[in-house]
Amino acid sequence: MFLELYQVHIFIKKFFKEAFTPPYEGKEILKQCYQVGYKSLALISLTGFITGVVFTKQSRPSLAEFGATSWLPSLVGIAMLRTLAPLLTALISAGKVGSSIGAELGSMKVTEQIDAMEVSATNPFSFLVVTRVIATSIAIPILTFYTAFVALLGAFLNVTLSESTSFLAFVQAFLEAITFLDIIASTFKALLFGFTIGIVGCYQGYNSSKGTEGVGKAANSAVVVGMFLVFIEEVIITQITFLFRT
Repeated sequence: MFLELYQVHIFIKKFFKEAFTPPYEGKEILKQCYQVGYKSLALISLTGFITGVVFTKQSRPSLAEFGATSWLPSLVGIAMLRTLAPLLTALISAGKVGSSIGAELGSMKVTEQIDAMEVSATNPFSFLVVTRVIATSIAIPILTFYTAFVALLGAFLNVTLSESTSFLAFVQAFLEAITFLDIIASTFKALLFGFTIGIVGCYQGYNSSKGTEGVGKAANSAVVVGMFLVFIEEVIITQITFLFRT
């Protein structure tokens, strides 16, 4: 376990060193950002919209008992922006993007393509690892706010069908409940989730072995470990944010 932690530490340390050392792979970073967003966009759109509808529908009876259904937009907005949107986006990305990165780099490792890049005087770590981690760190925060937006559209659809609430009133109630701390915390949380998913997927794929079995193990480990770390980070960041609010 300690040896594994040491290797992870060396891997992350090497990432930060290579990330700030020229030459920079700008085109590859943009390509990977497109890949991360494209691979997750459809599933995130569907999941976010359904989550907004279901969460609103399940919350209304509880609020109706206290005659507080007018608080529904505020409740949905707070829940989505603070927790659900970053968490949903991270979990979907861990399953779609993390496994893809682990399998892709694992396959390249097994077929000795990474070794061939080193022989041809190309820095494989910078080209393969740094670009993907930066891409997930950029794309997942953007996808998080997109998820929140789509979820709010689903919530508005449910609210307006039940109570004929105008879109302007819904947005106003939502914005009144959101603070600057909520936006900062969600952005930092999504950024950390993106970095975690990217670094875990790259680490598992870059260090895979044992032929095709290693590729499958790398993809599976990228998803399982990535999701586990996302939940741990969620708990820690939520506790820290709570301290700032109090």
